[in-house]
Amino acid sequence: MSVFTAFEPLAAIAVTPTGIAALRPFCLAAGIKLWVPESIVQPDCQSFSGSLRSLLPDLWQTHRGIVFCLATGAVVRLIAPLLKDKGTDPAIVVVDENRQFAISLCSGHQGGAENLTRLVAEQSGATPILTGASTRAELPGIDVLGVSFGWRKGEGDWTGVSAATARGETIQVIQEAGSTLWQEHLPAQHPFNFDVDYSERPAARIWISPIQRRFSPESDFPKVQWHPRVLWIGIGCERGTSSRLIASAIDRTCRAHHLSESAIAGIASIDLKADEVGLLEFCRDRNLPLRCFSSEHLRSIEVPNPSAIVAAEVGTPSVAEAAAILAARPDTQHPTPDTLLRVKKQIVREEGEAGAVTIAIAQSQQELIDRTGQLWLIGTGPGAIEQITPAARSAIAQADVVIGYSLYVDLVSPLLRPGQIVETSPITQERQRGDRAIDLAQWGLTVAVISSGDCGIYGMAGLVMEQLQQRGWDGKSPKVQVFPGITALQAAAARVGAPLMHDFCAISLSDLLTPWSVIEKRLTAAAAADFVTAIYNPRSQTRTQQIATAREIFLQHRKSDTPVALVRSVYRPDEQIMLTTLGELDVEAIDMLTVVLIGNQSTRQHGDWLITPRGYLGFGEESSPA
Repeated sequence: MSVFTAFEPLAAIAVTPTGIAALRPFCLAAGIKLWVPESIVQPDCQSFSGSLRSLLPDLWQTHRGIVFCLATGAVVRLIAPLLKDKGTDPAIVVVDENRQFAISLCSGHQGGAENLTRLVAEQSGATPILTGASTRAELPGIDVLGVSFGWRKGEGDWTGVSAATARGETIQVIQEAGSTLWQEHLPAQHPFNFDVDYSERPAARIWISPIQRRFSPESDFPKVQWHPRVLWIGIGCERGTSSRLIASAIDRTCRAHHLSESAIAGIASIDLKADEVGLLEFCRDRNLPLRCFSSEHLRSIEVPNPSAIVAAEVGTPSVAEAAAILAARPDTQHPTPDTLLRVKKQIVREEGEAGAVTIAIAQSQQELIDRTGQLWLIGTGPGAIEQITPAARSAIAQADVVIGYSLYVDLVSPLLRPGQIVETSPITQERQRGDRAIDLAQWGLTVAVISSGDCGIYGMAGLVMEQLQQRGWDGKSPKVQVFPGITALQAAAARVGAPLMHDFCAISLSDLLTPWSVIEKRLTAAAAADFVTAIYNPRSQTRTQQIATAREIFLQHRKSDTPVALVRSVYRPDEQIMLTTLGELDVEAIDMLTVVLIGNQSTRQHGDWLITPRGYLGFGEESSPA
């Protein structure tokens, strides 16, 4: 799975050999088709004949994003006749032939060009150029505010509200439904006021509600509305009821109670209606989920309008109200019907339409996102941004949510973007971070869980997948992708030469999850087998004896002059490197941020470098080829 999935289908265009060379690595890595003129067609490229101007209309209609390697002015002239609406135009990104800059040119917010630009820049090593006002203010775009949560845009003056936000003027936000996570991750200085009783005239207003509001064109300030998908429509109907009557009943009921159909999360009914043709047609046409419940489950729900007649026919006194409540109610909460039902059951018939519809509407406390969540388990390497793989950088920039130990999140802060949900916690709360990430991904968000080094080596990947397994994960939802990183032992080894050129192992001295007796056995085995050994978590403020014991074990099997490297905070600003020997190893110089590398019997120190021969033939003799 690619981090570019949200922008697919995605095309790239280059018209010179230099431009092809600039975009080809990015296109191959991202699985993107690169279009080039047939006169200079090259392997892995898609050729086009005629002019680029004649190719663009087809790509414009069929692709969600286009990456150009052309002069910006040329791109502007090419796309100008095709521009229609920022809500429907594809994202347009321009990369120069030297891959110095990636420019978000068109459809920055709604088309996602700003996010696409970040990803292209991360993959190609370019500097992203983002000129949107909300990006400058480190704010989420008003017109994409609810996209991650599956909200639907309603009516309003989107340009006017966005302009007021860009000017830093006061924007009143009245949120009556949907997640408030976005509020909790705004910058300290933001223009939003969440006071419902705000007495002064705001510059603009944002409504976040299932209610359908009608804004007067004569209003003295701009307003917009987002509709979180929180409404569950409970339906009972006679056999053979048409989808037209179901649609009409829902439309009439929503209008009568000033509810937006954009806020509908799904339809709920009794399992006897799971094959009802009209109901299935309606859900298919509106792309809505249908949740059906057994009569036993439905009759366990207290409703305001039970019916003995319905109970005699289908085994439950309520279908519409009970189904709406069940669909809207989280499993962990048990609110009363009055707190859920926005519309009690109503029976709708229409002249000329066969059948009848019973309808009730309940409101859920959590909106339906209606997409498969993603769990991205990311290794961020030793700490420096340039040591993070391009794929991992792109994933961090693209994720809806970033979760990690506070120190590690601080280290990747340049990759974060406005509007992301960023949650940090102390180093000892790994399991809580895993549970939180799984909950958000199961809801439908794309969640990046970051670990230093490689996430699969003493990182979060194993823990999160273990937690998924304990929850009965089906292996498919949420979708999991692991992004490897440069391990601490690799980074430490690189800073002192080539100490890992022969067989090596890694052992953590932390006994929080592994009994010390087991760790001792592993230390003894590694020392006796002459493995080059990397020691992780060697010493903490409360755990000081383990590294001293490890040193004693190795001295039983290796000479005291065996080279040892202590590498602390590798590739970070406070990096420290010390070369010593097993006999002179000072355990007081070691802490939790230190990786200890213990050489084998062949490891030698040469100046400031440690070198382990590729074989036991020793220096000066040729070892086996790579």
